[in-house]
Amino acid sequence: MRRVNLALALGLCALSAVPAAAQTYPSKGVSIVVPYPAGGSVDGVARIITQKLNEALGQHFIVDNRAGGAGGVVGANYVAKAAPDGATLLLTASIHVITPFLNKNVPYDVVKDFTPITLIATGPLLVSTAPSVPADNLKDFFALVRKDPNKYTFATSSFGSAGHLAIELLKRDAGVDTLVIAYKGAGPALNDLMGGQIQLMVDPMLSSLPLAQSKAIKALAVTSAKRMAQAPEIPTVAESGMTGFEFVSWYGLWAPKGLPAEITAKLQSEVAKIVADPEVKKRLETLGFDPVGSSSAEFASFITSEMDKSSKIITDAKIKTE
Repeated sequence: MRRVNLALALGLCALSAVPAAAQTYPSKGVSIVVPYPAGGSVDGVARIITQKLNEALGQHFIVDNRAGGAGGVVGANYVAKAAPDGATLLLTASIHVITPFLNKNVPYDVVKDFTPITLIATGPLLVSTAPSVPADNLKDFFALVRKDPNKYTFATSSFGSAGHLAIELLKRDAGVDTLVIAYKGAGPALNDLMGGQIQLMVDPMLSSLPLAQSKAIKALAVTSAKRMAQAPEIPTVAESGMTGFEFVSWYGLWAPKGLPAEITAKLQSEVAKIVADPEVKKRLETLGFDPVGSSSAEFASFITSEMDKSSKIITDAKIKTE
């Protein structure tokens, strides 16, 4: 009888071990890796989430900016190779699942080597031109491009970013074949847009809208289906003559593959509560983001559909791999 009772006790301990680990998570420091320099849209979202996770779960979370490599490959690879214990997470944008279509040397599989935790937020992009360009809307802008295409150069903050794919969609719908220059970050590209060296850029609201509001760049349209509450004066791309056009950037949270389901569920639940909080929701909306907080399964399904959509855009636009 003693042996039976001992075996039963050991069995119960084994069954409760994983949930107990989740209950005590995090018991040590957690790095939320942002694979870009501080100051960009991904970093902005990460710092909001990190602050609130620390308030909810204790002062364990830090933002770890690990910039390098097109599409955030260096930071993402660091997370892919980390232990699946919840101590290393990845917070990045939609470019994470686009990069493998454009760079055949990515050292990880964006589906098999990561655990999707939650889709944090989505956000429209701002289509802008240089102040010196004599067009105040997208329809007039593309009319100018068609008249003299060699005078116009487009730009993206990163090869394969949401902004890059949005520009390719705009080019397709407008019927133009214009050079697109890929910069290393939004800052240099926006500087050249302000100076008139480039004539069109599509970029997140966080980095572009303040410049548009100060007249340093000229806003032409937003890529969402509806106008943004933060800037209701800016029309949508669809209102500018490209019927049905809608394109957003998005931001998610991942862990290395094999993260215990209980820790995945705890992180998803906490982040979902954070983005639903009225204060955080207002902060995100002010920055141009729509909070989501999806389940892990919903996020995995969303990733699959986004990869299918991105693959088609890249194929149709004949974007060459690096």
